[in-house]
Amino acid sequence: RGRDPRALLTATGSRRASGSSCNMKLNIANPATGQQKKLEITDESKLRVFYDKRIAAEIPGEALGDEYKGYIFKVMGGNDKQGFGMRQGVLTAQRVFLLMSPKTQGMRGHGRRKGERRRKACRGCIISQDIAVLNLMIVKQGEAPLPGLTDEEKPRIRGPKRASKIRKLFALSKDDDVRKYVNTYRREFESATGKKKSKAPKIQRLITADRLRRKKIEKNEHAAKIAKSKAEAAEYQKLLSMRLKEARERRSESLAKRRASSLAKKEAK
Repeated sequence: RGRDPRALLTATGSRRASGSSCNMKLNIANPATGQQKKLEITDESKLRVFYDKRIAAEIPGEALGDEYKGYIFKVMGGNDKQGFGMRQGVLTAQRVFLLMSPKTQGMRGHGRRKGERRRKACRGCIISQDIAVLNLMIVKQGEAPLPGLTDEEKPRIRGPKRASKIRKLFALSKDDDVRKYVNTYRREFESATGKKKSKAPKIQRLITADRLRRKKIEKNEHAAKIAKSKAEAAEYQKLLSMRLKEARERRSESLAKRRASSLAKKEAK
């Protein structure tokens, strides 16, 4: 109590880093096949190629072994030994404390007030010996196949819901029917009662004939409301001008009566 928690956290991280051995886990993902594999590297010579590299850097795979010859990996992120994630744009290999807003990387922000910021710890985007887990993605495949990464193709379990993103995924045009392609990642399962069911995402922002008809009806209703309001405003102005004219006529009549009565009084005197 009374000490700065940032100093305690930095001191703890430095003690652990100084007393720890060279051990790093690599999560390698292959987006072409949908497979993922975890490697645990303890050899310092194999890990030197990753040191001082940043997130989004491309690294040749020959350093990991002859079976990775020709492969190129891209660094997607990682975590240090205490579980703090690497953050892109923080050009340091140390752990830093940044003012973060809710719903940003490193801060969930549940229950926070609107506009509130908190100072949170995160790891820089430069790889160092303090990194315990490193996430890699295969950018270019090599000559030899890798078991668990290139030997089989796993279908997508989940896919996009928005119609424009489905078109982008399958390279479709606006004339193609998007509803046919959602079935490619339809999921089949058994319910609690033992019945076989299938589930696919509901397509969002899908332009159909019914939606165009509803949109046309809404547009016509909006135009009718505007025309009705204009007609009522014109009728109101017409009525207002008539009432003002009647008021002016009544005023002129009353003034004429007053003048006539005043003249008659003068003549009587």
